[in-house]
Amino acid sequence: MIKKRVMCFTAILSIMVLSKLHSEPQGISVENPYKKMMLEHAARLKEESRSSKNNIKTYYSSLTFANESVPTEDVNVKSKLGKYLARFSFKKTRSHKMHAKADKYLPKIEKILKSYGIPEDFKYIPIVESGLDPSVHSHKGAGGYWQFMPATARLYGLRVNGKVDERKDFVKSTHAAAKYIKSLYNEFGDWTLVAAAYNVGGGSLRGSIRRQKKDDYYQLRLNNETGSYVYKIISVKEVIENPSMYGYSI
Repeated sequence: MIKKRVMCFTAILSIMVLSKLHSEPQGISVENPYKKMMLEHAARLKEESRSSKNNIKTYYSSLTFANESVPTEDVNVKSKLGKYLARFSFKKTRSHKMHAKADKYLPKIEKILKSYGIPEDFKYIPIVESGLDPSVHSHKGAGGYWQFMPATARLYGLRVNGKVDERKDFVKSTHAAAKYIKSLYNEFGDWTLVAAAYNVGGGSLRGSIRRQKKDDYYQLRLNNETGSYVYKIISVKEVIENPSMYGYSI
């Protein structure tokens, strides 16, 4: 009986020792090379995933609009930005035409905006507004490259009547847009709010700020179009400035 117990104990001890040997890292290469290969592969995938997440985090944290950081540490801001970056990507839009027009018009727009002291990121507004197509008209009556309403266009020096529509004149309408943007900055003192006001109108934005007691675009509750407007501008900027990152190919 005692002999059987000793044999049983010896067998259990042997199993424990073997199990210990197989669980030691230095034993894997000798005892189970396939297991070692799988563990190394899993570790490599984990490291690549960690590196990818860090790269994405770094990329988002580097995004700016009008030389101001975009608060992508806010999960709602980051999520919304990701949505529009995907929407404007080449994979989604096949944006050859957009890139071609950007190459033709944006340097000229940037030069005019600079003469008024306006950040160059505002040059992307006419892409968001009209796709740089002067023939585009909204159902509300906005028209031209910068989608001016007739009254606003006249206020900033453009002729709009039955015979002439200078909203379709690239140079004149860009100068008018620069004057309008500059006047909005004199009122709001914040370039991101200026972009929102360009879309919704200064009076409407003032009302939202007063009611909500907030003057941060990213925290304001605005209508869907205005609430997505700056995100669209940033996304167009990123897709045009980093085309290969978003799938663009010639």
